[in-house]
Amino acid sequence: MPAPRSAGRLGFVSGPRVLVVEDEPSIAEPFAEGLTREGFDPVLAATAAEALRLARETDPAVVLLDLQLPDADGRDVCRALRRESHVPILMVTARGTETDRILGLELGADDYIVKPFSVAEVAARIRAVLRRAAPPAAPARIAVGGLDIDTGARRVFLDGEEIELTRKEFDLLARLARDAGQVVTRETLMSDVWDMNWFGSTKTLDVHVGWVRGKLGDDPANPRFLHTVRGVGFRLAAPEADR
Repeated sequence: MPAPRSAGRLGFVSGPRVLVVEDEPSIAEPFAEGLTREGFDPVLAATAAEALRLARETDPAVVLLDLQLPDADGRDVCRALRRESHVPILMVTARGTETDRILGLELGADDYIVKPFSVAEVAARIRAVLRRAAPPAAPARIAVGGLDIDTGARRVFLDGEEIELTRKEFDLLARLARDAGQVVTRETLMSDVWDMNWFGSTKTLDVHVGWVRGKLGDDPANPRFLHTVRGVGFRLAAPEADR
């Protein structure tokens, strides 16, 4: 029996639910069937409006978001999803320039996939994103000067005021906080926060460090919190108890 062409679930498996936002049935339906074979539970949305509705109703583990939709730009969907949740988002597009990818990151995407791609590649990227999004086994609070990082609640406070970070900005800060006072290499940060196959460049790491510094009010020349160790990586200032 052929898969339905309307929005909604195609699979009834117990694996992680994936909201697939793609307006072309000839692409969406075979791809969803492939995700089912990979052990995922796909849900289809053909428009931006359907995507936002199904994101609220089905609570997906990850969203696979095409940028070319008939009723809106996929970037607007990404912004709306980020205002409502921390669900991992994988952007899908036919354009693969570094500028496009950095823009996707800035909007809160967790990965960026360029067409054409295989189901196996996307499944591997979904699994990698889900591993990185998994909550820590033992949530902890880390205090560094006036900076308070609650890794369990994914909240950050600076001098008593909460600051808003994107998913990746928080992941980067939390990873540095895990080894606060020690240098974390660029390679380790890319592997733990993004994935080594992100797009072959660590420029995005520098971009995110700049965004985090801006939100922390850190002066790169004389940082209070986030220090650069040239040629090696970055170090978050040591917690009060270690000083």
